[in-house]
Amino acid sequence: MKRLIYIGNKLEKHGASPTAIDTLSELLEEEGFSIITASSKRNKIFRLLDMMRTIAGNYGSSDLVLIDTYSTSNFLYAVLSAKLCRNLGLPYIPILHGGNLEQRLRENEMVSRELFGKAFCNVAPSQYFMKVFEKHGFQNLKYIPNSIPLKRYRFISRKKIQPKILWVRSFAEVYNPMLALKVLKILQKDFPDAQLCMVGPDKDGNLKTCRSFAEAHNLQVKFTGKLQKEEWHSLASGYDVFLNTSNTDNAPVSVIEAMALGLPVVSTNVGGIPYLVQNQKQGLLITENNEEEAAKAIQFLISNPEEAGRLILNARQKAEGFDWERVKEIWLELLC
Repeated sequence: MKRLIYIGNKLEKHGASPTAIDTLSELLEEEGFSIITASSKRNKIFRLLDMMRTIAGNYGSSDLVLIDTYSTSNFLYAVLSAKLCRNLGLPYIPILHGGNLEQRLRENEMVSRELFGKAFCNVAPSQYFMKVFEKHGFQNLKYIPNSIPLKRYRFISRKKIQPKILWVRSFAEVYNPMLALKVLKILQKDFPDAQLCMVGPDKDGNLKTCRSFAEAHNLQVKFTGKLQKEEWHSLASGYDVFLNTSNTDNAPVSVIEAMALGLPVVSTNVGGIPYLVQNQKQGLLITENNEEEAAKAIQFLISNPEEAGRLILNARQKAEGFDWERVKEIWLELLC
């Protein structure tokens, strides 16, 4: 098996949500790959230096570099890591994660041509990114969806939907957590017992803002902070709707997990979401930042249990296609 270097934000031990480098590296190691990862440094400058040191110090004994590639300030990690790989003659594969990568392709065209055009391959976890990158002239692409170990997800086919909403994401502006609270505020007018559970760590101060809003409007909200996957999966059995409120997105694993667990999904119709959840087939899609529309979608699920059941079963079937036992074959074909 090949020896790999994996570059990404490995910050789970610092309280951040696990990212691809946390999960995919372990899965590939179980398949026999030797993997060195970087970086778990909290400080961004130290993290970048650790990434560079890891590549430079191990390139002679490594075959390939995987690079988690985001669209925010962490885009710089991918740019500099890839440049070092090219200078060392080491092939690399960007794994495309950032929901706003298309904006990077437009605004940083020359840098993007270097980063993505000279890659061994670019892995797109969604058909959305496949189309975006093809539109910008890239051909060295391979679709490998995000994956989950499906056997670990206990499916519950909910027969009756209650206004019990689960939200799982980091508290950050890009994920628009405030929208979930505004939806609950609307629902509590007709459903006084409506409740919301918000799972995830604070990223940019949004958690404090959300807590203040919930207290000011006397909303029934439970803030759990960051939970391990097994913890929120267990918690999910007590809720009946999964709400995804992102302003921009790719192919979020949390939505795939909700589909696997039997939670009907209501999500903003942004980025790669409609490639993952087809409206009225695997879930209900709403306009970005529209609490009235989101509340109506949840009310529809409550009032139409048979239709909710159909969406739940369709979503579970869709989630089965993201099982690691299937997805790993595509990775093995690429890496071996």
